[in-house]
Amino acid sequence: MSRSAELGEVREVDLPGGRIRYREVGAGPPVVFVHGLLVNGDLWRAIVPSVAEAGFRCITPDWPLGSHEIAVPDADLSPPGVAALIGDLLAALDIAGATVVANDTGGALTQILLAARPELVGAVVLTSCDAYERFFPPVFTPLTKLVRVPAVTWTLLQSMRLRPLQRLPIAFGWVAKRPVPPDIVASYLRPAQRDRAVRADVRRFLRQVHRRHTLAAADSFGSYEGNVLLVWAREDKLFPVSLTERLAAAFPNARLELVDDSYTFLPEDQPAALTRHLLEFLK
Repeated sequence: MSRSAELGEVREVDLPGGRIRYREVGAGPPVVFVHGLLVNGDLWRAIVPSVAEAGFRCITPDWPLGSHEIAVPDADLSPPGVAALIGDLLAALDIAGATVVANDTGGALTQILLAARPELVGAVVLTSCDAYERFFPPVFTPLTKLVRVPAVTWTLLQSMRLRPLQRLPIAFGWVAKRPVPPDIVASYLRPAQRDRAVRADVRRFLRQVHRRHTLAAADSFGSYEGNVLLVWAREDKLFPVSLTERLAAAFPNARLELVDDSYTFLPEDQPAALTRHLLEFLK
């Protein structure tokens, strides 16, 4: 099961909600990466090396969203609770003012963090992600009810061992335009497939996903003074371009870049384009 060496040295930090494992490489201004549901830091494996080489300290945690290896049974895993974990990590590592780069569900969590503790985030990069009414997008909203039955969660996860099923819309079919490499799929899925405590964590999160969290966060966008980069997949099936246009209009200091030939997982489908936009923004 892959844990990409390109992401750097494995470290752990104890936060009020539990222990978070992260990887770190590079030196310089800090950049923190926030993935989404049922993926982990490996999502950023093709982005981090170039950012580190350009003179930045890259911190890539595995957030407790179903692909993590350290369960956090005592953590508040509501969306505001996970957003608070992100803030707690920034505080614990003494990197308040870091640039936060987020994708998919991680974008919603970052928006919630911006609303609650904007002083911790110096700048933000949102790549195709949940926002406003789309938390979750319609194809995934049934999950919030299905996971109330533990056996259903186990069955869904085990079914994704079959390669053809991984391309279904409710799996990776609408987030990645191209098949994700098998070792990376294993990295994403096996923690929850094998560990009951990890499954319990992701069920706790899913049960509490609701658009009220992102709608409430949006009320604060106009007061965020940091720079914002929006990198969006023009062909995104889950988060239309109209969503990012709303974000661009809401933040005072926002810039929007559209990327072709990609779905939501820009770090998987178009890592070179995403890296180029990110480095231009960071510099």
